[in-house]
Amino acid sequence: MILVAIDFLIKNALCVSHNGIDSTDVAIKDDIIVAIGHIDDVEAGEVIDATGLHLMPGVIDTQVHFREPGAEAKEDMESGSRAAVMGGVTAVFDMPNTDPSTTTAKALNDKVKSATNRMWCDFAFYMGASKKNTKNLNKLERLPGCCGIKIFMGSSTGDLLVADDQALADILSNGTRRIAIHAEDEARLIERQYLSEEGGVAQHPVWRDAKSAYLATERILDLARRTGRRIHVLHVTTENEMALLAAYKDVASVEVTPQHLTLSGPECYEELGTYAQMNPPIRGEAERIGLWKALNAGIIDVLGSDHAPHEKDKKALPYPQSPSGMPGVQTMLPLMLDQVNKGFLSMECLVDLTSSGPARLFNIAGKGRLAVGYDADLTFVDLKRKWTIEEDWLQSKCGWSPFMGKQITGKPVGTFVRGQKVMWEGQLADEATGQPIRFQDTLMG
Repeated sequence: MILVAIDFLIKNALCVSHNGIDSTDVAIKDDIIVAIGHIDDVEAGEVIDATGLHLMPGVIDTQVHFREPGAEAKEDMESGSRAAVMGGVTAVFDMPNTDPSTTTAKALNDKVKSATNRMWCDFAFYMGASKKNTKNLNKLERLPGCCGIKIFMGSSTGDLLVADDQALADILSNGTRRIAIHAEDEARLIERQYLSEEGGVAQHPVWRDAKSAYLATERILDLARRTGRRIHVLHVTTENEMALLAAYKDVASVEVTPQHLTLSGPECYEELGTYAQMNPPIRGEAERIGLWKALNAGIIDVLGSDHAPHEKDKKALPYPQSPSGMPGVQTMLPLMLDQVNKGFLSMECLVDLTSSGPARLFNIAGKGRLAVGYDADLTFVDLKRKWTIEEDWLQSKCGWSPFMGKQITGKPVGTFVRGQKVMWEGQLADEATGQPIRFQDTLMG
């Protein structure tokens, strides 16, 4: 390719791509990558010397709760996406348990309109499955800005709870795109709820125990196999579930969160109290180790933050009045870079879990690779920078993180979204330019 004039020339970056890790140059024009290799004698609007920095395909977080509409005191699309790009995330999938729930074409379209050129990263929204919209899901899942369908098998808000097998089978039988699943068995949660009433937040993983997760995962896998529907099981927390999921890779993909990979009970509940409370819960050290075994075995397909912020005064309520959920979109990549430095995974594996994996599973168009012709979504990281997560770095409205005070090695230092430099060394661009993510499944409507 003959380059005439380009917008950005990135020099000497350690590119983490399908070719491995190699020091090379990257040229960007308009929204896309136009050349990779040794590039000289070209007119560029800006040259960035990336010597010593690793350059990843833009990180895609396929599970966030940005709380808009209905709970903007906790988070909104602008603040949540600001946290995302500060943490090196270039695209997010937002969940439907808002108020109103995202269960109709109007609700989805309202979200897309509100997010466009207001969110700092690119975005897509899950359509929530309910008994009321089952017959329309095959059409709703193909709307612009929709990343797929979400099912809550365990406690949720509004009319989003779908707990019985017949209703689940009806949903799985109506449509073609991958369905994201929150797998906790509602009947068992109700039966054991009394266990949450004594003993404080350390009872959370006792009430919402490993069996409640396993039973739900077992049920949805059987239904997926019988209906032939692809599913994506979110925030898996147990080694037994991972072993089961390994036998269903023809229909099921698997997500894990950095929280479940790096925290364990009872220590996290003793140290953080209700700030460690999330669903499914942080479990014991043996389960945490089991998740790492599954990651190293290739059972896990993607990382998701399950960013679910709450105000400090709400999280400080005595258990079980305290809400479940914690922020995570900004800390997901730093936590995993720290794990790279500790030797638990490679940069190539991290890219597969955060970029190429999400693009592959959800058929994202033009994202997930450092390759010519792809969107210039880029995440620059200083793999050896030592720093501490402090409150003044955090961008979420909630103003806290369970990882505040944690010393980290490895930091996101730059974020490009479709060729726009939206964050560099902690400084945001002048304006947000987020757009709906395109999907190969729905490019023709």
